[in-house]
Amino acid sequence: MHSDRRIKQNRKGTIPEMLRIAICDDEESARDALRIQLEKIMDETEDEIVYEFSNGQTCTNWITAHPGEVDLLFLDVEMGKENGMDAAKKIRLSGSSLLLVFVTGYTDYVFDGYQVDALDYLVKPASSERLKEVLLRAKKALPAQDKQYFVLKNTDGIYRLPCSDILYFYSDRRYINLVTAVKSYTFYGRLHEIEQQLQKNFIRIHQRYLVNSDKVTFLGKDYVVIDNPACEKLPVSRSCKKEVSEKLAKALLSAYSAGLHETYRKD
Repeated sequence: MHSDRRIKQNRKGTIPEMLRIAICDDEESARDALRIQLEKIMDETEDEIVYEFSNGQTCTNWITAHPGEVDLLFLDVEMGKENGMDAAKKIRLSGSSLLLVFVTGYTDYVFDGYQVDALDYLVKPASSERLKEVLLRAKKALPAQDKQYFVLKNTDGIYRLPCSDILYFYSDRRYINLVTAVKSYTFYGRLHEIEQQLQKNFIRIHQRYLVNSDKVTFLGKDYVVIDNPACEKLPVSRSCKKEVSEKLAKALLSAYSAGLHETYRKD
């Protein structure tokens, strides 16, 4: 059996939106044929094929463990123990919103694709015209083009996380903990270097803490409250107090104004 393999390596830091594509098919010849077709189409774009999977189980395990790493998945329906439809259902249950395109030699499963919110359904062999159409639809379906991602590498692998999902970074000596609402990731790094890579909405509140201002719900005398189930409190150092107060006050006011605007628009 052909081993699953990474096609291209990520680079660390924030990167602009582009299509990062994965292929899952238990037939090596089918994977190769689709990859070659896609690479010809993507010659003049920043899109890239980052991973190939030879079975549904490996695909679902990897994707659920690496949220945000893949934007678009071409998924064969007819595979071995775990077919493409089962794999797609598991991916959706994990909370992943990546774009799914089924690729198969049969048309029997077209309507099943609606159950997992599939973007499209291709019958083998897919023509270049249909693939171009799918890639165009995928780009239109992606979030706003200014959406940013943070890429990190640790002993488990490489992760690509939307900056909007990050609550805060915490420095512990030579290691950094990236915290989201559902999981934490530990990797080697320096907080000041991360601060330089990120957008202005990430604010240094302490020597050890860098927070996403969009995730702050309350600014206290010497702490902030983070928008997570535990309403976590993080310390604000004296040296950062003035700058933090100014930046968070602007961010909170902006969020409040946006909320009022949305309320009026609904009314």
